[in-house]
Amino acid sequence: MPLRLDSNEAGFAAVFETLVNARREADADVSASVREMIARVRKDGDIALAELTARFDGFDLDAEGWVISAEQCAAAFETLDPTLRSAIETAAERIAAYHVKQRPSDDSWTDSDGVRLGYRWNAVEAAGIYVPGGLAAYPSSLLMNAIPARVAGVDRIVMMSPTPGGALNPAVLAAAHVAGVTEIWRVGGAQAIAALAYGTDRIKPVDVITGPGNAWVAEAKRQVYGVVGIDMVAGPSEIVVVADGSNDPEWIAADLLSQAEHDETSQSILFTDDADFADAVALAVEQQLGQLATGARATKSWDDNGAIILVPSLVDAMTLVDRLAPEHLELAVDDPQSLLDLVRHAGSVFMGRMTPEAMGDYLAGPNHVLPTGRRARFSSGLSVLDFMKRTSIIQFDARSMAALGPAAVALAQAEGLPAHAASVSLRLK
Repeated sequence: MPLRLDSNEAGFAAVFETLVNARREADADVSASVREMIARVRKDGDIALAELTARFDGFDLDAEGWVISAEQCAAAFETLDPTLRSAIETAAERIAAYHVKQRPSDDSWTDSDGVRLGYRWNAVEAAGIYVPGGLAAYPSSLLMNAIPARVAGVDRIVMMSPTPGGALNPAVLAAAHVAGVTEIWRVGGAQAIAALAYGTDRIKPVDVITGPGNAWVAEAKRQVYGVVGIDMVAGPSEIVVVADGSNDPEWIAADLLSQAEHDETSQSILFTDDADFADAVALAVEQQLGQLATGARATKSWDDNGAIILVPSLVDAMTLVDRLAPEHLELAVDDPQSLLDLVRHAGSVFMGRMTPEAMGDYLAGPNHVLPTGRRARFSSGLSVLDFMKRTSIIQFDARSMAALGPAAVALAQAEGLPAHAASVSLRLK
């Protein structure tokens, strides 16, 4: 059964603190095996990739082919069910339209001392997009990762995706066609991340790696960070719903289960000021669990990590929400703005009764790659900026050097760096 708490009851603070700090990532320590796989790929390159792919995916790269061609993706798009094809196109258009507005502008100016200053933005040359295979093959995830890279102006968008047993997901291939992916390799796991970071004879390295994956993929991204940029090290999905008693409990139950069905370690939490509504939602969840094809893992998630928390008022809930810093936050009330104004930490906020988190997963426009595990306290969701970098511009002339050079000389001398001082003072003469 999920946790039931009342913020007015004695001992609430301690129990809630445990909930806030709960570690839901897999217990298995995969760092050593990931480090070994990365080392193998760096040493043996394509040979290691072929061996690891055969071992973990039951797929022979040399016999069956390493790549999925652009022609295969285009064919998958053309033969896809028309309703699904239209949905992918709609999602892609909306995601692109939102992310275009994130593109930063260059700027340049001359200050009062005559120094020209500014900055210029450029996209990275190549981005790697990891797309899980098998049961977790989601075209929406591909769109959310590849489209911001395309909008940023990345020249080469490389998709790595395992094809266990040779299986291909037509919807994923169609999404790759729509999103403008330039290369697709049939490689997954930590070895795919290593190949993207360090390159092999077949696969050229990239500059940034994004996309979801299992514990091995997440750990591999963590280990190669610094050689390449990464989006984040993401953990299990989570949702917090703040709802009053005027909501339909069936709706809110479905919203909670929309995250619980992702994984047994996902977390779903409801804050409400109405005890009867809390009971109604709990009952609705139990009824819906019995009808879900994903019911087994959703039940495990709900029982192990779910919570229903009763608060005196929804305003009181917001300080608790901030401590959780959730990946997804639903404000299911008539005036969501009044509660949003009290929120400091959340990956994405869904406003009002008619905005389920699932719309954000697919085609609202903002990115669904969001910080988990309280990382919304210090990080943001995936954006165009993850595929770009800023270069500063500085230009002095004789007048501005005369005005500011002596101060630079004084600072260099104070730091015991005479060559720094000389590089400025020589110009002052």
